[in-house]
Amino acid sequence: MGRKRTINHDLPPRMNLKGKTYYHVSTDSPRKWTKLGQDLAIAKRLWAEIEGEQPDPNNCTFAGITKRYRKEVFPTKAPQTQRDNEKELARLEAVFGAMPIDAIKPHHIKRYLDERGKTAKVRANREKALFSHVFNFARACGYTDSPNPCAGVRGHRETGRNRYVEHDEFRAVWNAAHYTVQDAMDLAYLTGQRPADLLKLNRGDIRDGELCLAQNKTGKALRIAIVGELKDLIERILSRQHRTMGGDALLQDGNGQRLTSGALRDRFDKAREAAGVSFQFRDIRAKTATDTESLAHAQKLLGHKSRAMTEHYTRNRKGEKVKPLESGIVEREPEL
Repeated sequence: MGRKRTINHDLPPRMNLKGKTYYHVSTDSPRKWTKLGQDLAIAKRLWAEIEGEQPDPNNCTFAGITKRYRKEVFPTKAPQTQRDNEKELARLEAVFGAMPIDAIKPHHIKRYLDERGKTAKVRANREKALFSHVFNFARACGYTDSPNPCAGVRGHRETGRNRYVEHDEFRAVWNAAHYTVQDAMDLAYLTGQRPADLLKLNRGDIRDGELCLAQNKTGKALRIAIVGELKDLIERILSRQHRTMGGDALLQDGNGQRLTSGALRDRFDKAREAAGVSFQFRDIRAKTATDTESLAHAQKLLGHKSRAMTEHYTRNRKGEKVKPLESGIVEREPEL
């Protein structure tokens, strides 16, 4: 019988936290430590796979179905999407978990949207979308043949972000920021990539004069030419790399470790507060698309599937640039 835990009481049996990383520890001798990663939600899913914990195929409650959903569908999603879905499922399970899937009707979804929307309209919409996906999964697996209760239930109205970051705002935050944030801001602006894609970049992604990456969200593969200002930036970053615990990480935190999303967020927020500016780090990507002005170039750089998506993304950021009317009616002052 194993020793009783003195810390981390919320972890399942044979899962240990060492530093910031979770491990599965076998009971045989010698014990085998299997790395599960630093994200608790993903670590628990991997732990369940190792333990051989199988969902009950006869459990038709929402919670029973989400257990199978986690096992079969989660691995097909990006890590950030898994983390977001884990939080969303926790809220849905708190309300619908014990209910048989057939017992959940449209009026239940409407009431959930109304109550959740009192404090978080956008999150309510995302949770409804995930519920719908889980329900369709349940239909495909034979748990129910009832219509999807989300059908016909309208979510809360959303308005897209239209924040454009002016050059002087960008520079004000940059000047107040830690050099690691300066590097991340410049890299975000010059490449137009999402924060998660920037933080996962390695020195090994620099090949043949190009920065090579695959976007987490879409899987889109890009090769960005390292020329001009981007070339100067890459040289600046590499000139002070520690390459200790951070290994090959392109963006490191000053101690030789890979810069984390939490560290980037905290340091960016401090710089933003010091500068008295309110834009978000994700707005830099939209600034890149807007400043590019060529929709074809912006579409390729951001990895959008269509020109229409890029147009929608940039349309309200800065306003469309147009020429005035040349009517020939307005009289002009004679030139002296």
